[in-house]
Amino acid sequence: MADKKMYKKKILVVDDEKSIRNLVKRFLGQYYTVLEAENGEVAIDIARHEKPDLILLDIMMPKLDGYSACYAIKADKVTSAIPVVMLTALNSELNHKLAQGIGADGYITKPFSVQKLLDTINQFLEYPK
Repeated sequence: MADKKMYKKKILVVDDEKSIRNLVKRFLGQYYTVLEAENGEVAIDIARHEKPDLILLDIMMPKLDGYSACYAIKADKVTSAIPVVMLTALNSELNHKLAQGIGADGYITKPFSVQKLLDTINQFLEYPK
């Protein structure tokens, strides 16, 4: 049986801004395996094949926005159990309620602190030792 410490949980970071993906990867890379996608279409494909432990998902993206991607991920029996946390600049109650309505498990607004990001992730994943 493989040693549990050798397995790093996977987090998929979905954002059309490479700088945001790089920032999140820098914060989380020492604790998790960080996968990246630049839009919702790529995110759905990676989610189905890699089955990450958690998805951080921007809302405003080209090709397929975060709402549509979240809905597709939650509607697919292969990926429906993966926690999805919206990570977005949209800071209105309406956006938050819409995200919840389509199945998002959490919501973080940009700009965010490292602590807020880690605290939110830790609601869904055990913090690595």
